Amino acid sequence: MANADLKANRPLSPHLQIYKPIVTMVMSILHRITGAALYFGTILMAFWLVCAAAGPESYQFAMDVFGSFLGRLVLFGFTWALVHHMLGGLRHFIWDMGHGFDLSAANWMARATIVGSVALTVILWIIGFIVA
Repeated sequence: MANADLKANRPLSPHLQIYKPIVTMVMSILHRITGAALYFGTILMAFWLVCAAAGPESYQFAMDVFGSFLGRLVLFGFTWALVHHMLGGLRHFIWDMGHGFDLSAANWMARATIVGSVALTVILWIIGFIVA
């Protein structure tokens, strides 16, 4: 037992470089990334609320930050992350109900998640610009 070389006989642990990326795997990774992005986006929302409560000067500062090109780009990304994470959650809810496990349905829902999130984000921003 003392002479056993267990380290040499162990298989390599699989990682992302071994697996061929498939659409459902990419959507799972994106779902996790958007969840983390929503955490940081919530901090931005809290910043905006604190500035709004602090007074007109602070609120104007926040509006200037979020109204800049970089600020709008970050807000657009936050909107996409929110919509994408929501649609991914609906996809998981469908799976929780016991549907959509066959390969064609899973692939279709994954593609619909990405197309739907981009389309809904653009529609929301168009409506936002029309209302503003």
